[in-house]
Amino acid sequence: TMSESMEVDTPAASTSAPPPEPVQPAAEEDEEEDCSDLADLLDSISDATPADKIPILTSILNEPKNRYGSTAAALKERAVYALARAYCEDNRHDAVVTLLTGETCAPFFANITKAKTAKVVRAVLDSVCALAPEELDMQAQICQNIIAWCRAEKRSFLRQRVEAKMASVLFQQDKYGEALTLVDRLLVELKKLDDKQLLVEVHLVESKIHHGLRGMAKSKAALTASRTSANAIYVAPSLQSQIDMMSGVLHCEEGDYDTAHSYFLEAFEQLDQLDDREKAVPCLKYMMLCKILDGLNKALGLSAATGVAGIRSDHKNEADISGMITGKRGVKYAGRNVDAMSSIAAAASKRSLKEYEAVLTEYSHELQDDLLIKHHLSTLQEQLLESNLIRIIEPYSCVEIEHVASLIDMPLPVVEKKLSQMILDGKFHGILDQGKGQLIVYEEADQDQAMEKGLKVIENMDKVVTSLFGRSQALRSMMV
Repeated sequence: TMSESMEVDTPAASTSAPPPEPVQPAAEEDEEEDCSDLADLLDSISDATPADKIPILTSILNEPKNRYGSTAAALKERAVYALARAYCEDNRHDAVVTLLTGETCAPFFANITKAKTAKVVRAVLDSVCALAPEELDMQAQICQNIIAWCRAEKRSFLRQRVEAKMASVLFQQDKYGEALTLVDRLLVELKKLDDKQLLVEVHLVESKIHHGLRGMAKSKAALTASRTSANAIYVAPSLQSQIDMMSGVLHCEEGDYDTAHSYFLEAFEQLDQLDDREKAVPCLKYMMLCKILDGLNKALGLSAATGVAGIRSDHKNEADISGMITGKRGVKYAGRNVDAMSSIAAAASKRSLKEYEAVLTEYSHELQDDLLIKHHLSTLQEQLLESNLIRIIEPYSCVEIEHVASLIDMPLPVVEKKLSQMILDGKFHGILDQGKGQLIVYEEADQDQAMEKGLKVIENMDKVVTSLFGRSQALRSMMV
């Protein structure tokens, strides 16, 4: 009986173990042969219109044989990407919204790994955002659908990445409150997981949101947190360029135009190497803006040091701008954006307010749609108005305000208000005689050194008395 049982066991073992080995190659061969029809269908759409591609690609994803081997999965992955592009090219944005979470891709996602699903979803989302950058409502709806699907499927890591994208889309829609709420909640989760890569991206979005809300201190703190996380990992050049660009924006807001220009230059060089024209052009515009503002500020700074008669055009600034736009890179990125900034530079160098306003009207789209440029162009307009007013009043010790308004071709109340602001800001010494409607300009008076030193002595004595009073209070408390 032992021998019989052994004889029985050995054949059973031999019959159960070997079959998988020969079956797998055969299945793979059959699968490769069977997938030729899917490959032919995918190749047949190369010359088709977007409307003709859509039914073919849908048939590949919903084919009746339900093949999800390695070759079939790779072909269907390509079909998903091609279908997203076809929908965008055909302007069927409603179909794009339901593509990933609808019935078309559901069987495919159910039969591939979670990591593969996350890769496909993120790639499709990035592709749709690149193909339809202006369709922010569609992007937001896609993100909301994916987030809801991730919650139902309990896919936390993919949900966090899509929520980071959602925050970026909300920021572009100027929905700063919703974006900040989402970012704050997301950062709590990410700090627990210590996901450095995503922390860099989310802190960067947080910095942009606070900048949009004009909270410069919080924006700078968020950017510092993003840089701190970035120092611990490898950061792709595209993301590093965004960090450098945001650093330049914050330095520009603080008035440190030289440092801002260096950051923008670093970001521009990285984007130029990546051949990312869409993001490189704004960097070039910011670099030109920094040169314009820095040149005008230096011209006005010279006047503050040498008096009213010291104001003059900054010819060096104009040369720097011309060198920037006539170089190799300037020629590469030539267009209306660069023309707009060069026209602004020409108006600033001439200190021509009329020419400046004409440029703003002609290039309104290129100059007013960007938050940073729009804000600083208003500052530049104020500086040009001040420099024009100072140029007009240079020869006079007493001049009628109405005459100044007629020369600068602006309403009298606006000119009167601006002159009073300039006197209060110390741009020049004078008074407004509103009874006579005149502006009286005084010469720059030497500062009274005795008065200044006397004030410093009084300030130091106050510190000494305050310190002695504090010590006497301490001694009294010890004696009691």
